[in-house]
Amino acid sequence: MSTVATQHAFYSKDLSVYYGDKQAVKKISMDFPDRQVVALIGPSGCGKSTFLRSLNRMNDLIPGARIEGEVWINDQNICDPRTDVVRLRQKIGMVWQRPNPFHKSIYENIAFGARYHGIKDRKALDGIVEEALRKTALWDEVKDRLNQSALALSGGQQQRLCIARSVAVRPSILLMDEPASALDPVSTAKIEELIAELKKEYSIVIVTHNMHQAARVSDRTAFFFLGDLVEYDDTRTIFTNPSRKSTDDYISGRFG
Repeated sequence: MSTVATQHAFYSKDLSVYYGDKQAVKKISMDFPDRQVVALIGPSGCGKSTFLRSLNRMNDLIPGARIEGEVWINDQNICDPRTDVVRLRQKIGMVWQRPNPFHKSIYENIAFGARYHGIKDRKALDGIVEEALRKTALWDEVKDRLNQSALALSGGQQQRLCIARSVAVRPSILLMDEPASALDPVSTAKIEELIAELKKEYSIVIVTHNMHQAARVSDRTAFFFLGDLVEYDDTRTIFTNPSRKSTDDYISGRFG
């Protein structure tokens, strides 16, 4: 297993997720290349968001949810019950479908994670805040109003702030669950440009219903259907020459 782990940022092996007696994800084995974007596509209810949440144990917060199988990062199986999930979620950040800034200032939104992990020095916090905002192309837009409420930002700015909040704790992996679905086209374009920049430093997994977006931003694409991983390949191959008819039918709009 260590050989696979060194070639990829992380990978899952026979990962299944249950909600009570219902199996939502069925023995998914996938590898996620280092510093690439992997898009998860498929119709609503196919298990892609459930699978995404499993990659940093967010399903633990859902009553009745349980996981079988393994997710390996740095030779550690994060599904092991002894895993420190707080430290895990520092390594593997999460960006949700709708912007969810804290009811705090722009500065405190970014500094929150660093403070939580023990950084108190103001100069160090200032540096972390500026670095995170620069990485998400927000610094020039908000540097003169860092003490204002994050809720005063536009929807697109709020989502970039939430991404900045994730990168501020220096993760190696970013998970994004339809990060642009609630945004206008201009804000969506900025998020896509940001993803292209961020993959220079992070491995990114994104769930999207937008086929054009998946084709634009991802290096590899996985098609999910009814809890199964139907096909996983280079994005160009998935969109131009898929090996499974169901993949072709979904991408071409014949169902879903």
